Amino acid sequence: MKILHTAISAQKISLGLRKKNKIIGFVPTMGYLHEGHLSLIKTARKKADTVFVSIFVNPLQFGPQEDLAKYPRDFKRDEKFCREAGVNFIFYPNVKEMYPENYSTYVNVENITEKLEGEIRPDHFRGVATVVLKLLNIVQPHFAVFGQKDAQQACVIKKMVEDLNVNTKIIVCPTVREKGGLAMSSRNTYLSLEQRKDAAYLFKALEYAKRKIQTENYNRDIDFLKSQMTKLIKSRSTVTKIDYISFNDNRTLAEIDSLKNIENKEILVSLAVRFSNLRLIDNIIIKR
Repeated sequence: MKILHTAISAQKISLGLRKKNKIIGFVPTMGYLHEGHLSLIKTARKKADTVFVSIFVNPLQFGPQEDLAKYPRDFKRDEKFCREAGVNFIFYPNVKEMYPENYSTYVNVENITEKLEGEIRPDHFRGVATVVLKLLNIVQPHFAVFGQKDAQQACVIKKMVEDLNVNTKIIVCPTVREKGGLAMSSRNTYLSLEQRKDAAYLFKALEYAKRKIQTENYNRDIDFLKSQMTKLIKSRSTVTKIDYISFNDNRTLAEIDSLKNIENKEILVSLAVRFSNLRLIDNIIIKR
């Protein structure tokens, strides 16, 4: 396994691999890797001759009041993780490499970025789309693997790749969860024991919605489902705020406000919940 720090070095290697008809798989990350990342790497490893992983905490996707400085970092741990998982190359640039002086080009995907996370975190997806496009241009993979936990991010990246004719296939893998159902996240390390127990109720609320929606002839108003989910989550003492609970079309992210006449559709049920200064997101896809 080799560690690459510059875009030029990564591009040179990728071009050489492509000339040899080698399939390149790519897993972009912000580091502090966990079992969820491992599942993405395993998917890439099965489908590719060569696997790249990027580790870059992207400042563009953090708002002024967010936890950029506190975001967990441990490159030695990540390096060991990648080596054991069979990664061939780690692309590990610094901020100046990705955004040199006078950097002024950004990617804005409209409409689907203006709701859910985009409403709470303005400019977040501009930062995500910009860094992902740069990484795809640098690594030049045949495919890139993302996790379903960041459902809106996956939709934004798919739309960007489609609209800009990027020659990379986007693969989205199921969310990996801890034993109690909590979606794995690098931020989970900041949860206290009590918060971790309470955070498992996010998935319980999502499962409740799934059971109701998949029940035959269940046509209650979605507002009722939201109210029941809210009660379940707020019953936990360490929950301080629910930013949103939302039902959307999984492809277009159009909001769904009624289950009547909904057939052959994938419904994305997503939520964002705060535990003091820590904010967690989760989602589930329900076929109706």
